[in-house]
Amino acid sequence: MATASAVKDFADIDFDRLSYSISTERYWSQDYADREREAVWMKVWQIAGRADELPQSGDWKEYRVYDQSFIIARGQDGVLRGFVNACRHRGNALCSGKGHAARFTCPYHLWTFGTDGRLLAVARPDLVGPIDKAAHGLIEVPVDTFAGWIFINPDRNAKPLAECLGAEVAERLDAYRLGEMVPVGMDVQEELDCNWKVVIDAFSEGYHIIGVHPELLAVMDLEPGRSRHGFFGDHGMAVSPFEVKRTHETGLEAQVEGIRSLPQTFPTVAEVLPLFETMIAGYRDAAGQLVLPEGVTVRTIMQAATRQTLTAKGLDVSALADDQMSDSQGWFLFPNLFMTIRAGEATTIMAFPHPSGDPNKCVWRCTAFMWLPEPLRAQYRAELVEVKERGSYPYFLALQQDYDQMQRQQQGLRNRTMTHISIIREETSVARFHSVVDRYMNAQGGQ
Repeated sequence: MATASAVKDFADIDFDRLSYSISTERYWSQDYADREREAVWMKVWQIAGRADELPQSGDWKEYRVYDQSFIIARGQDGVLRGFVNACRHRGNALCSGKGHAARFTCPYHLWTFGTDGRLLAVARPDLVGPIDKAAHGLIEVPVDTFAGWIFINPDRNAKPLAECLGAEVAERLDAYRLGEMVPVGMDVQEELDCNWKVVIDAFSEGYHIIGVHPELLAVMDLEPGRSRHGFFGDHGMAVSPFEVKRTHETGLEAQVEGIRSLPQTFPTVAEVLPLFETMIAGYRDAAGQLVLPEGVTVRTIMQAATRQTLTAKGLDVSALADDQMSDSQGWFLFPNLFMTIRAGEATTIMAFPHPSGDPNKCVWRCTAFMWLPEPLRAQYRAELVEVKERGSYPYFLALQQDYDQMQRQQQGLRNRTMTHISIIREETSVARFHSVVDRYMNAQGGQ
């Protein structure tokens, strides 16, 4: 396991290095959004889908960010590559959506390109005249994969993905076997009336649980200073113990009820509950009272039930610690992926700028991933739902609460006389996210 030097207890964080006053202009200003497009989105690695979307040679899909269009294709050699979605002749877009093809043929003048980007043929060579085919292939952009995701970078001079992620991020996340997880139960994309950074802010802190998710207070320990934060280059991680708050003041039966309530917000916990209940029953005396020996808690029973359930399914969880059986780590990969992850499952939230460039809108994609044995993956795989009628999709409780709250927040942020918002110490991950945004913006002469 990598060293824990990048992971800090709350008390060890150097708060003075972060800004806790954030300009509101970055949420609504068209000028700021235009500069952010060039400084951030045209420069960073960003997730364009899952590798298992393109399993066969010839499979391809389009990826768009703002009005920029790219093709990601798996070549005959099995390698994923990315290209600017434009014919090298007169710039016509080659394709849209996704599909399978042995080659791409421009519908304008019928020039044909291989899935590796090479110009294969031109229509009526006698009309074209001498041409260097090697100089007229599709323009390639960097594409790579990590943890089952396809990453793309519009910047042709970008550093390798592995360097931008860092070895410690890769090592810590690899232990979860993310590449073997598939969408189960939820994979939905919808436009929101808020800036994409409002989404990232909302999922980067737990302070709002008090007002937005009161039902989680029974099982989320929000005691001051108990969280731990990991800082890994542009990326970060935060984790708080996932247990009934103030366990020393809460009876065992109340703690058990807290675990039983988890599927309301974390549906995949349901598969662990049968074994959890069996284990709990084993600690009851003749009168039915729950009596736990020294060193055993409701939390450790939940962890053991999770480990045994996943192992019985065939998932190797030997690289994960006991707290990863219960605690959801909150990971943020810059610029736009937030993920809660625990053994066997992950929920991801991605927020993208709106294709129109309107800073008061964005597109979010919410996906629930679960590890399943390979024979079951296709059977239970959730298909992407693209919501057309705003507000019609039934998110589970916590997501619906965030969905409503984020759009209300944007209404307040648009008040021009309020120039800044204040970030508190429990929102350190929010402050750090904006410090990274500022660094990219300042590198481009931004604000």
